[in-house]
Amino acid sequence: MLRTANEVAAAGKGLRQGASRRWLPSVGLGGLLLLVTIARPATAQIDYRNLDDDRPTVTEDAYPVERYAFELLMPYRFERMVGGSRLHLTVPELAYGLIQNGQIGLKLPFATLTDGSSVAEPAAGSRSGLAGVSLFGFYNFNTERARVPALALRADVSFGVGPLGGHGTRVAVKAIATRSWGATRLHLNVARGLGSEASLRPVDPLSRWSYGAAIDRTFFRQSLMFIGEITARRTTEGVPTEVNAGFGLRYQWHATTVFDAGIARRLRSDLGPDVALTVGLSHAFAIPGLMPRGR
Repeated sequence: MLRTANEVAAAGKGLRQGASRRWLPSVGLGGLLLLVTIARPATAQIDYRNLDDDRPTVTEDAYPVERYAFELLMPYRFERMVGGSRLHLTVPELAYGLIQNGQIGLKLPFATLTDGSSVAEPAAGSRSGLAGVSLFGFYNFNTERARVPALALRADVSFGVGPLGGHGTRVAVKAIATRSWGATRLHLNVARGLGSEASLRPVDPLSRWSYGAAIDRTFFRQSLMFIGEITARRTTEGVPTEVNAGFGLRYQWHATTVFDAGIARRLRSDLGPDVALTVGLSHAFAIPGLMPRGR
């Protein structure tokens, strides 16, 4: 079951019911670090079972952060695409459990993109900077029952801000399902993008549609979880479908800190990354002043 306010204050994000470029922006990172400094650390030791989007796989599970809890994510991703283009991407993210079974969040992607024709001379073909600003909301409708998986709905809004942010505003809606069998879970994601496709951001845009299926397996004694997935997406109408396979792990490094790493590769010869590598840390915490009084 999702926990009470007292447990959230002590444990931060806690258990979800399913079984249940080389640089970072100094100002934004400084603000996030200050927030963590004044926060109350969580004490839960099972955050490694929380499967967030892109952490380390694209597919996510159907459970949000606990109410009143925060989660700070600091990932890094490298991609080498067909044709030699290279991407260095970091996406600081902050999520907050605003309501019971629901969360809101903010993403600030910063990227360096090097064209394939200029790999030998990176300075001549590189573009760097903010790749848009994204807000999202997430709501879980139910916990699992005997014949009913956990179901959730997520909505993302991307604004065309920064030199790599594209133009205009784009929205995506995602349906999520999670089903558990002991230490093994199955996750299904289906997403649909809405809005103009005339000038999408060149870095990780909200696709016209995407599908994802993932299986994870938990090793409780080692505080470790492995994940494998298959994903498909079509960025805009009329373009070929990109199909990729990925594998990742999540490890409970400290009581409130999780380390994750992953690798992905295209399954089509003409589309997708030759290799995509990701590594990151997430930290769960609560701020006492935001907790309800008298609990």
